Parts: sequence; structure tokens; C-alpha cells
Amino acid sequence: MSIYFDYAATTPLDPDVLQAMMPYFNDTFGNPSSIHQAGQRAEAAVDQSRTVVAALIGADPFEITFTSGATESNNLALRGIAHQSKLTRGASRILTTAVEHPSVMQTCRQLEDLEGFTLEFLPTDNEGRVLIQGLENVLRDDTALVSVIYANNEIGTVNPIAQIGALCRDRGIPFHIDAAQAANHLDLDVNQLQIDLMTLGAHKFYGPKGAGVLYHRHQTAITPWQTGGSQEYGHRAGTHNVPAIIGFAKAFQIAREMLAEFTPRVTALRDQIIESIPQTIPDVLLSGSKEHRLANHISFTLKDIDSNQLLAALDLAGFACSSGSACKTGNPEPSPILEALGLDPHWALGSLRISLGRASTQAQVEALVRALPTIVSRLRTKQIA
Repeated sequence: MSIYFDYAATTPLDPDVLQAMMPYFNDTFGNPSSIHQAGQRAEAAVDQSRTVVAALIGADPFEITFTSGATESNNLALRGIAHQSKLTRGASRILTTAVEHPSVMQTCRQLEDLEGFTLEFLPTDNEGRVLIQGLENVLRDDTALVSVIYANNEIGTVNPIAQIGALCRDRGIPFHIDAAQAANHLDLDVNQLQIDLMTLGAHKFYGPKGAGVLYHRHQTAITPWQTGGSQEYGHRAGTHNVPAIIGFAKAFQIAREMLAEFTPRVTALRDQIIESIPQTIPDVLLSGSKEHRLANHISFTLKDIDSNQLLAALDLAGFACSSGSACKTGNPEPSPILEALGLDPHWALGSLRISLGRASTQAQVEALVRALPTIVSRLRTKQIA
């Protein structure tokens, strides 16, 4: 059986989460919008889940919108704030970074291409962290919103969110963060972070796929882009996915309770990989920040390696890892994020992401560290031939 090192992509469903969800598929199956008892029981469960999620991030329940996942939450945040800012303030500049998740990047580009907004990229250092002075220099009254990834999915770098939030709050500019990768590892107190909107997705912390949340501060108005019924305080129309909502809240609660134990354990395993690989493989670089990094995240770039071939070879050897390149297309392209950080294609084509989870062990890490040098050497020899 393959050793799984791709927890940044998705996590297995926690058995306790599945148990919490099960009654809402058949026993308590009512529509929460219905007035009869079956509907009201379902509504009570949704309301309780909303209360649980809100308490864990220092928010009020009515500031929580349940969605179908992080991609929808990012779309709702960006489109909702962009249109509201344009309507109320005449603001049309969107500020983000060149190292965002595609659900942010492509939404911003569409707002620019089709809806008259101007997209500008914030300056970052060579580790993908936003430069605070650079942000100060570009914040203006015509800024519709600022959106910054909390922790990068590809390179693991953690941004100085509280500092960015303080600047945006001082200028009265809505600030959104994509915290999908951060939820299992970092502080999420929305008041300490000084954020206005935050995206979360359950399957990153052992919850169900198809379940997400958008936190948005009650003073921050958003224009809904999925219209219809009045669910979610009018912010997101559509019949509630009750089992998924229950699963989100349960998984989130478990993840936050496990944080103190989970973080130091995976950090130690992470650091072992980060230290070992460059000692045994030439021409390898750590991607992203070593100091400001997700506890479970390791990413390297390897010179003169095709990441498609590397992932296939690792899979055959019994290791499930991932890459930032278009690894399923059969047409390898350099990672846009690595190119944005200044790496040339000889390096940017060879990205490797290793991400750890609750089931990761010392023995699994040692097995990977032993196997990887031989695999890389064989692939490089093949390239030369």
C-alpha cells in the first residue's frame, strides 16, 4: 500500500466526523427551510454547527456562511466584495499576489477581463511573502479589496496576515484571506488577524469534501453571486447540505482541539525531511520560507527533473506525493508560482511537494528519505541519455 504524503491536497474523513454526519442522511433528513418538525430539527443542527464554527474563530454565528467548499468561498468573497466596493465607493482596483491559489487568481483575472476591474500584484520576497512596505505604497482609496493567501498551498510560506490586516483596517479597505491550508495548523482568530473575510474548506482538516465556510465581518457587506432563496442570511442561495455542514463543524472542532499536539509532532518530521534531502541529492532547493512555513509542508525544486516523471516514479515506489506543475496533463509546464519567485524553467519544472498528516510516522519519513536520491539520480541519468 502506498505511503500517503499528499495531505495538502486532501485528507481522509475522520471516523468521528463520519459518525456525526450519518444521522443527517436518513434519520434527520428534513430541509432546514421547511417549517415542520423534520425541517426544524435539521435547521437546529445547522444553527448549532454555525455556532461551533463561529466560536472557534472568534466570530459571531451570523458572520458564518456555509458553502460547497473553499473555491466557492473564494469566489463569493472576491466577487461579492469587488462589486460591493465598486457600487458603494467607486473602487475598482483588486490587489492580490502572484502566488495565489487558482480559485483566487482565476477569479481576479475574470473580474479584470470581463467586469472592468484592475488587477495588481503585491510585491513579495523570493519566499513568496508579502512585503509590508510594498503594500503600504500601493494602498489607495480606489482599492476595492486586498486578497492574500494565508499559507501557500504549493510552497508552504505563511504570510504576515495580522500586519497586512492592520494596514487594510487603517485604510478602510476590505481584506480577504484564503486560509484553506492554514486551518489545520495556524491561529484563526479573526480579530487578532484583523481580517474581514476568510475562506475555509473542510477536506483539508479531515472533514468531508464539498463543505466550506466563508467568514465575513458583519460590517462588511457582500453582493451574493448565487441567487435564489434566502438561505445563509441571503448571502448564498440553495438548499443546505446538512450532512456536510455537520461534518465541517465536527472536523473543525477536532482539528482545533488537536492543534497543540499535532503541530510539534509534524514539525519535527517536516524539519527532518528539509534537512536530509539536500544532504543526499545535489541541485535541490527548498521552495518557500524555512522560517515562516506550515508545520506539515515540505516543497523542493530539483534542477533538470520533470516533476511528472518524478511523481510517477515515486508512485511506483510506493509514495503518494504531488507537484505544483500540470502533473496530470502529460504536457509538463513550469509552475507559475515558482516562475513568479524568479526560478528559471530548468528548476521550475522540477517541483515536489511532500505534506504530512495525522497518520505520518518517523518510519514513513525515513523510507522516503532513503528512496528519493536513487529515484532522482535515475531520472537525471535518463534525461542525459
